[in-house]
Amino acid sequence: MSGNSSNPFTPYVPPRVWSPATQTGGAFASINRPVAGATHEQELPVGKHPLQLYSLGTPNGQKVTIMLEELLAAGHGGAEYDAWLIKIGEGAQFGSGFVDINPNSKIPALLDRSGETPVRVFESGSILVYLAEKFGAFLPKDLVARTETFNWLMWQMGSAPFVGGGFGHFFAYAPEKLEYPINRYAMETKRQLDVLDRLLAERRFIAGDEYTIADMAIWPWYGGLVLGELYGAAEFLSVHNYQQIRRWADEVGARPAVQRGRRVNGVRGDPATQVPERHDASDLD
Repeated sequence: MSGNSSNPFTPYVPPRVWSPATQTGGAFASINRPVAGATHEQELPVGKHPLQLYSLGTPNGQKVTIMLEELLAAGHGGAEYDAWLIKIGEGAQFGSGFVDINPNSKIPALLDRSGETPVRVFESGSILVYLAEKFGAFLPKDLVARTETFNWLMWQMGSAPFVGGGFGHFFAYAPEKLEYPINRYAMETKRQLDVLDRLLAERRFIAGDEYTIADMAIWPWYGGLVLGELYGAAEFLSVHNYQQIRRWADEVGARPAVQRGRRVNGVRGDPATQVPERHDASDLD
């Protein structure tokens, strides 16, 4: 719709009771539904390593594979993992095995089989905290620094849905371009970018001088935006204005473990660099 229109959105009168028949189409219409639970019986594959990751190389998925590769790079051999591809566009997240690990049917989901009883971990932020505490890495022990890390991890978990489900959906995936929601979520996305740019003008990494799980959580989303890798929206959002985020994004993106982790469970981009499944370090070499 033209930005000069006097009516910035299509008029809509909600029915007294919503029903699925009233929902619009779009890129994810075939897998959206108003109830939880499994749609079909499907066991999950299990590999040889203690950690079994079921995911896709979206920004949320990249958080965990980056963390795992960083742990391995730091010498934590117990962080070896199998990464299995979950094709969310085909509804694989609604298989019974996946729902057993994550009742919310969202990637990523992790199963830790290193102990007597397997431990399920879901929600990307929870997985980062679990791995950081399990291996004693990338999470400060000092209470003040630890709290600042959690501050920004929780900020990302609460803020990024406005970028993905809000801006990304209406700008890139919705069946039609609507001025009101695009403007609404573009404004919020730029506000969040400004929050980070101001923060990074005062410190090297998100939580301070130390690289932490907060950087791993925030980089795939906001680093991806300023590097022009999300939604084809770099020019639209004028990401060149966020020089401090760009400085940080370049530094984090140059880390070998970050470069390795972002390729795992990848299905987009150059097929020669993407690794849909990862079962050994050599899969990335």
